[in-house]
Amino acid sequence: MVKIFQIDAFTDEKFKGNPAAVCLLDELVSDDWMQSVAAEMNLSETAFILRLEKGFALRWFTPKAEVDLCGHATLATAHVLYDQGVLKANEQAHFQTKSGILTAKKLRDGIELNFPAEPAEKASVPDELISALQVDPLWTGKNRFDYLVQISRESDLRFLRPDFARLKEITDRGVIVTCIAKTPGFDFISRFFAPAVGIDEDPVTGSAHCCLGPFWQSILDQDEFTAFQASARGGVIKVKVVDDRVLLIGKAVTVLKGDLL
Repeated sequence: MVKIFQIDAFTDEKFKGNPAAVCLLDELVSDDWMQSVAAEMNLSETAFILRLEKGFALRWFTPKAEVDLCGHATLATAHVLYDQGVLKANEQAHFQTKSGILTAKKLRDGIELNFPAEPAEKASVPDELISALQVDPLWTGKNRFDYLVQISRESDLRFLRPDFARLKEITDRGVIVTCIAKTPGFDFISRFFAPAVGIDEDPVTGSAHCCLGPFWQSILDQDEFTAFQASARGGVIKVKVVDDRVLLIGKAVTVLKGDLL
């Protein structure tokens, strides 16, 4: 049997933030098995964690595909390791992943993830993408994962109703849409759409903030931000840009735990 948990990440309330499944493995399993479990869980991400001699191996799967970087499922994994006593509160987690070594540590106000920055380069995007989003962009670009589109008004971002069928055909992974925040307490807000990997809209996307942190650093001339992802569930991420790394701080809560038979 494999221990499995469902965690709501980047929130301190159950049924908010972004849900992820976390599987604690005792041995190596096949890629097909992990993909089947992720499809069965039908969450935006399912994380698979295996203890190594030094640190942990960590992989992430959507219901449709494996991904190279996932913030909320890493936060969920770290939460499980601390909550279940696999790691002590003063121990740092080291994860071997397809995006290199990632770390997590427990703070008084949440868990801090240390991720690589994934800045976007200014670039034109397909006209079909802008049409599918139905936005008037201020700036467009792309990093190795996603398109990035900046728009001017928070109200427009909150009421976006993209054409997911068209986005699925245009994107490899997803598209981040962002604007400066008008809501007090936040510096910028965003939404993330990834129908190409089986997620029409991701509730809260840590990896997107590895792009958003450097982007807003260049505009607002600051290194630390409080960000809000304006999905239906919503979530809060504290972001700090340090050289070529992005620190993401968030909270998480356990919703359920059990065994995969």
